Amino acid sequence: MCGIIGYKIYKASIKTNDDINLNSLAELNNENYSSVLKMVHDDIDSYIGQKIKFSGFVYRVYDLENEQFILGRNMIISSDFQTVIVGFLCNYKNAVKFKDYTWVELEGTITKGTYHDSYIPILNITNIKEIDKPSDEYVNPPDNNYVSTSVIL
Repeated sequence: MCGIIGYKIYKASIKTNDDINLNSLAELNNENYSSVLKMVHDDIDSYIGQKIKFSGFVYRVYDLENEQFILGRNMIISSDFQTVIVGFLCNYKNAVKFKDYTWVELEGTITKGTYHDSYIPILNITNIKEIDKPSDEYVNPPDNNYVSTSVIL
């Protein structure tokens, strides 16, 4: 059985502590990854054209196109280390060259697209390379004050 887990973060109108400079290449890391992901999802239009660089694993669900994948990271959601996969949907013309769960580092530009009738940020990949799995593959939830919900689409 295949599916995609959509991880939504609901929060009162509080800004995250992690800003990205719109005029340069923003490098995401384990500490700011999910806060930046949330910030971009919450205000896509402000980040269209932003270039970002980060690493994760190639993750696919049944309804993606051949040139699409999710660059995923496992986000810890509970004190017993349960995780969900979070990440940006990516477009890359040679995406089929990368097998599922292959770790890659990429650079891309944020665009706006749709998935299941919702607007989401989509990265158009400009540079990608295979890397070794990092020693710390997990990311934490954004900030400390959020209420999470998880749904299966």
